[in-house]
Amino acid sequence: MKKTVLFFILCLSFFLFSYRKFTTDVTIQEIIVKAPFEMPAIKIPDFSTCDTLSISACGAIAGNKIKTTQAIEKAIKKINSIGGGTVLIPKGEWLTGKIHFRNNVNLHLAKGAILVFSDDPKDYLPAVHSTWEGYECYNYSPLIYAYQCKNIALTGQGEIKAKMDVWKTWFKRPKGHMESLKRLYYLASYNKPMEERQMVNDSANFRPQFIQFNRCENVLMDGISITNSPFWTIHPYLSKNIVLRNLNVYAHGHNNDGVDPEMSQNMLIENCVFDQGDDAIAIKSGSNQDAWRLHTPSKNIVIRNCTVKNGHQLVALGSELSGGIENVFVDNCRVAAGAKLNHLLFIKTNERRGGYVQNIYVSNTTSGKIDQGIVGIETDVLYQWRDLVPTIERKLTPIKNIYLDNVKATNVKFISRVLGQKELPVENVVLTNVYADTIQGANHIHQNILNFTLENKW
Repeated sequence: MKKTVLFFILCLSFFLFSYRKFTTDVTIQEIIVKAPFEMPAIKIPDFSTCDTLSISACGAIAGNKIKTTQAIEKAIKKINSIGGGTVLIPKGEWLTGKIHFRNNVNLHLAKGAILVFSDDPKDYLPAVHSTWEGYECYNYSPLIYAYQCKNIALTGQGEIKAKMDVWKTWFKRPKGHMESLKRLYYLASYNKPMEERQMVNDSANFRPQFIQFNRCENVLMDGISITNSPFWTIHPYLSKNIVLRNLNVYAHGHNNDGVDPEMSQNMLIENCVFDQGDDAIAIKSGSNQDAWRLHTPSKNIVIRNCTVKNGHQLVALGSELSGGIENVFVDNCRVAAGAKLNHLLFIKTNERRGGYVQNIYVSNTTSGKIDQGIVGIETDVLYQWRDLVPTIERKLTPIKNIYLDNVKATNVKFISRVLGQKELPVENVVLTNVYADTIQGANHIHQNILNFTLENKW
């Protein structure tokens, strides 16, 4: 009997040891965020008790793109296979091709580490399930790509940088590119399968995003600097539970938004610095039929304590917003003196988008000179698409419940410009203590708006 009990205890001990050994050390933190709407706790991974594997131990060689790319892939696979941990990019400059995440991996850049990404398009093949301006397609892999991953992070005091010699020649939109845009528009409009949406060819030149989290959960970016980008810089797509903090983002190429949350939910962006050639933060939710099919709004997004050095807008919503956007809170943000900026808040849509916008809050935010105005809402923004393709299905965008409180700029053309549509006016815009030292034109330029409230106590 005693021998049987002892044998059982030994077997149980061995099982528990084995289970502990092969169970991930990644823990989950919950971030509580205050907002003027019900904001769920945001779950992010904590790798503080996990093992670390340096890419140097996996064969990385500074200046050798092939060896370093292979070493990063090997390290990510190894860390994933043991249940989770940190892949370390040591101090120095490392040239690499694409990086694909796996579950439970933290890619950590040491202070003084610079990860330089090749601009050879072949390094981002085979094509992956991605997007282009709100439409799903197969395209070049984003430089850093995570697909259906959980518990992942990109952290440290180092820098990731995109070489731009080739990508910048793709900024132009010649005939071949426009023809591919048209083709994708029709494929998406008629719900053609993804297999038919192959957008890598000799002339499409659809630039990849720098970082895309595609259908991911529990994502953290903390501390790193990002320099240059072929296209959108940080693109959370159909993802949830995302924290971006302490980032320094610089990208001045074409379409170089800083962050583009798209059909993503439960997100915090804080203590970041943006110096962009396009919008600092552009919240999106897909285009037209594609987004109507996916039926996923961008919602519960808090942006606080951020600084914009340059950008078209501090925060833009749209024009790709067909899945809907709701519950956005911008608080205590600052636009640096001398920055190039069009609006603090700009909501843009058109007759093809549908979707909706509601419950948008901006408070305690300041700016110097703004080229246009503090808040703009426009419902007929089509850019190159206006004459490129026809409207296949017309759906207007309901826009309501926009609140600005304690917002100030030094010099603007207007405080607010709201250009709604007669069939569907914009509703319930409330400005409280929204002020500019100098207003060059009319304070408020409005068409088709219901329930506009203005209260200034200054």
